[in-house]
Amino acid sequence: MKHLVEFRSYALKPASRDKFHQLVVEQSGPMLKRWNVDVVDFGPSAHDDNSYYLIRRYDSLAHRQQSQDAFYGSDEWKQGPREAIIALIESSTEFVLELDDVIVQGLRSQRSL
Repeated sequence: MKHLVEFRSYALKPASRDKFHQLVVEQSGPMLKRWNVDVVDFGPSAHDDNSYYLIRRYDSLAHRQQSQDAFYGSDEWKQGPREAIIALIESSTEFVLELDDVIVQGLRSQRSL
């Protein structure tokens, strides 16, 4: 089975990665789980001190769009951690790949949100 997998990379403001990670683990991650977003993995990037990544799985491009519109348009996000998280991001990039389920499961972290 094929899945669409979104890889997001965040360039964070200097010395903000620990705070960003805390916000993900304590606030936005649990929200994503409540909104049934399949977070495959997340965390600090190994290549520098100001980078972070988020990997999410979707069934289709339409599912991705619908899911993100619902989550980012929600009052829970807008009135919750949105401002604190955005304040720590200098820039971000994303790309989406079609991957087999075996590869997705291999990417899946043992961490839980």
